Amino acid sequence: MFEIGGSLREARLKRGLTPADVQKAIRIRDRYLQALEEERWELLPGDAYVKGFLRTYADYLGLDGSLYVDEYNARYAHEDEPQLVPERFERAGTRFGGTGLRRPLVVVGAIVAIVVAVAAWQLSGSSNPKKASSPPATTSTPTTTGSTAPKKHRHKHRAVVALPSRAMLVAARGDSWLWVRSGSAAGPTVYEGTLLQGKTLPVNLAKGPVWIRIGDPPNLDVRLGGQLVQGLPTQAGNVILTRQGLRTAA
Repeated sequence: MFEIGGSLREARLKRGLTPADVQKAIRIRDRYLQALEEERWELLPGDAYVKGFLRTYADYLGLDGSLYVDEYNARYAHEDEPQLVPERFERAGTRFGGTGLRRPLVVVGAIVAIVVAVAAWQLSGSSNPKKASSPPATTSTPTTTGSTAPKKHRHKHRAVVALPSRAMLVAARGDSWLWVRSGSAAGPTVYEGTLLQGKTLPVNLAKGPVWIRIGDPPNLDVRLGGQLVQGLPTQAGNVILTRQGLRTAA
C-alpha cells in the first residue's frame, strides 16, 4: 500500500510543475487534480472519473497509471456505480447503433444509384449517333467531297460517394475518459466524462472536425461510416477526428 495523493503531489513537485501546468498538458481541471492529491474522492463525479483521472495523471508524471488504479480499487472503489454518461448520449448512441445507423447508409446508397443511372444514360445516348441514310440502289448519287461522318464522343462520369457525417466512439474493452471539443483544442466542449465499457458516444462531424483527448485509447474503438478507424495513440493523447479519418494532435 502507498499514499496515492501524496505520491502524485511529490512526483509533480519533483518535476517543478504547478497544477496549472498539469491542467494545460492533460486537460484535467485543477480542482480535480487537487482532489486527487488530497485523496478527497467525494469531490470527483464518481469512481469511473477517479480511475480515468488517476491513470492519466500518473502516466503524465512518468508513473504507472495502472498501479494507481489498482490501489484505488483495492481501498476505495464502490460497487454498483450509477450510470455516468449523460442520458441524452446513451439514447443517441442507441439510435445510431441500431436503426439510425442504416439511415445514412440508405441515403448514401440512393445517391450512388442515382449518379450511376445518370452516367449510364448519358453514355448510352452518346454511343448511338444517328446513322446516315443510304441512297436507293437504282439511283446514282455523286459523292460529295469534304463531308465527314459525325464523331463519337464519350463522356466519363465518376460516381461521387458522400463522406460520413457522424462517427461513433465505442468503449469496447474497458472504461475510457474522453474530452471532446468542437473544431480544435480551443473549441467549445461537446462532451467531457468517462465512457463506460460497452457504451457508445455519437459524434457529429457535419459542421467540421472535433478534437478529442483520450484517457485510455486501448479501450476505445472509433467507427466512421460503420468502418473501424485506425490511428489511435497507444497511451493517453489527443487526436483530430474528421470525415476522412483520424490524425494526431497537440
